[in-house]
Amino acid sequence: MIVVHHLENSRSHRVLWLLEEIGVPYEVRFYARDPATMLAPPALRAVHPLGKSPVIVDGDVTLAESGAIIEYLVEQSPASTIAPARGTAAWVRYLYWLHFAEGSAMPPLLLKLVLDRIAVAPPWPIRPIVAAVMRRANERVATPRIDDNLAMMEAELTRSTWFAGDAFSAADIQMSYPIEASARRAGLDQSRPKLMAYLERIRQRPAYRRAVERGGGATPGA
Repeated sequence: MIVVHHLENSRSHRVLWLLEEIGVPYEVRFYARDPATMLAPPALRAVHPLGKSPVIVDGDVTLAESGAIIEYLVEQSPASTIAPARGTAAWVRYLYWLHFAEGSAMPPLLLKLVLDRIAVAPPWPIRPIVAAVMRRANERVATPRIDDNLAMMEAELTRSTWFAGDAFSAADIQMSYPIEASARRAGLDQSRPKLMAYLERIRQRPAYRRAVERGGGATPGA
């Protein structure tokens, strides 16, 4: 049976969700973040050298990186309709968005999160100065990239219901995390109605809800 090493409030929700969608049995092993640093506990390093989540163990295979895990699980489930047929136009879109999520969407979101935390970290005498510098960095670097990404995602969803076409796919599972994160901390709102409607659609999927329950009830993207 596949074992998912699941860190609370992390990208590993997507792995649980995919497994629920394709109906593959799995076991969850839970890890809590350090309350001060919000980092994963050292115990995860016993599973994978980088000590991060998600990680799955499938027999002799230990695999990290959510995109790689999703591709692996899709390949292991050839009867599933969770991915378009190879060589089709839908598959090309699927492949792009599957990798866009971590390759382009997440870096500026992570940068914004780091800058926001640095802004409130220093002691009071210097906090206003540091906050001003971090705000300027956000305005010049992170926010424009986030806005560009959101605009492209919004435009893509005017073409079809899902990112790879009219059928839900694993690319939508992969894209869910940056969209959830954008809604929580990067200003995604009703000014982008296609993305907001998309967010509501994925949250209503039974497999999504089961994954939240199996993952301990934590809200993805927090």
